[in-house]
Amino acid sequence: MKTLQLTGQSITLDSLYEIANNSEIRAELAASARANMQKSRDYIEGRIKNGEVMYGVNTGFGAFSSVRISDSEIEQLQKNLIRSHSMGIGEPFSKKQSRAMMVLRANALARGHSGVRPAVVDKILEFLNHDIIPVIPSQGSVGASGDLAPLSHLALAIIGEGEVWQNGQVVAAQKVLSEKKMSPLDLKAKEGLSMINGCQVMTSVGLLAAWEARRLLWLADLAGAMSLEGLRGSRKPFDPLISATRPHPGEAKTARNLLKLMGEKSEISESHAVNDPRVQDAYSLRCMPAVHGAAKDALRYIVKVLEIEANSSTDNPLVFADDNKVLSCGNFHGMPVAHAMDFAGIAISSQASISECRISKLISPQMSELPAFLAPNGGLNSGHMIVQVAAASLVSENKVLAHPASVDSIPTSAEKEDHVSMGTIAARKFEKILRNAENVVAMELLSATQALDLLSPLKPTAAVKAAYDLIRKTVPFAKEDRYFAKDVEAIKEMMEGNKITLVAESTVGPLEW
Repeated sequence: MKTLQLTGQSITLDSLYEIANNSEIRAELAASARANMQKSRDYIEGRIKNGEVMYGVNTGFGAFSSVRISDSEIEQLQKNLIRSHSMGIGEPFSKKQSRAMMVLRANALARGHSGVRPAVVDKILEFLNHDIIPVIPSQGSVGASGDLAPLSHLALAIIGEGEVWQNGQVVAAQKVLSEKKMSPLDLKAKEGLSMINGCQVMTSVGLLAAWEARRLLWLADLAGAMSLEGLRGSRKPFDPLISATRPHPGEAKTARNLLKLMGEKSEISESHAVNDPRVQDAYSLRCMPAVHGAAKDALRYIVKVLEIEANSSTDNPLVFADDNKVLSCGNFHGMPVAHAMDFAGIAISSQASISECRISKLISPQMSELPAFLAPNGGLNSGHMIVQVAAASLVSENKVLAHPASVDSIPTSAEKEDHVSMGTIAARKFEKILRNAENVVAMELLSATQALDLLSPLKPTAAVKAAYDLIRKTVPFAKEDRYFAKDVEAIKEMMEGNKITLVAESTVGPLEW
């Protein structure tokens, strides 16, 4: 059985996605992290015994930070914190997103700067490894002090008072623990606060969506190549001489991807190599390296930010046992993630927009020289008229969703927490934008395959043909109108399994991002 060792510094985009989606993978606390946590805990307990006042350990929280809590009430303080802060509302996050949150929260604590016992991480991972996953509402976080409300629902389940998933149903954690003969976590000083201080919710949602966005960007290059063949466009804008003069990494990678997918020529390209009156293709074709490439560059930046955050200490206060310090700080503030999530939404919105532009070209006889709306018998049949309308609708919706959440702030906690990030809202918006963009690319693939059929018997390049053949196994050529939404669903299912990209890569090798 595969095991993920949590060291506090080794979570990656791929490792988090894998464990979030596979309950067979176990997670455990690395020995080095266990030692660091124990040292930190011993230090905190020593200062408690000396009667020192420390925020969150023996004081109230937020605006109540000046209220001293007696030693006899410290453990009750931690429970009360989790209960009162479990104020999330709305639809719950998916089970895989909640699994990712558990991993990231455990990993942050594993760094040894929170002053909690190793038993806290052990208990989170015991729940995870038994697939006892907390039900975490998706709304209620302003992204500072971290994701307080949703992480409180995570913690509430771990202490046996919340709700968890069981066979797709929401059930009381206490019931499941009783059935499995497991005990909940008994919180000690500072441990309730350390369970909920941090940005693990927005970071989990962001990383899982970023993994799927990377898959989408490969598909977007493939869909663009297929549309270019369907529109009998030119390969010249992808010459490496061009991208060398403007050395953005994503531009060169996209140009290489497109040339890989389309090769030097195909039967289609050869058919218009001579006496083609067109001087230049539309922007949505010849500017693919610039636009798709910018999205790739954005995504790499976003992943870098999120991976840093996934391996950071985000508690308050932070414990530095070797330096004999307990420091109040703002590492829980979600602004680094919030900015990245807003940028992610903008980048993927732009990617969907250029995809819709190519659909619009495909259905226009003036631009494609194909039957209007790709309908062999237009008039009686409407063809892909509303495929483009639906894509335009999703692109327009994304424009609204792409408005940055991070530019907003509203004071909370009686002005004590006066500037907040809205990072979790930004992450949730990014995921919605991504889902819309996936559907737009699926629609482009639907229209591009229809265009290729209308150019028959001329054939596209091998990689495009391989993707076309795979789609045609499930989605046949439309000689007349039918339920096109089902076609989009079928293509989307292939996209989610990464089958379309893999079959194209089998002919030309891996694509870049």
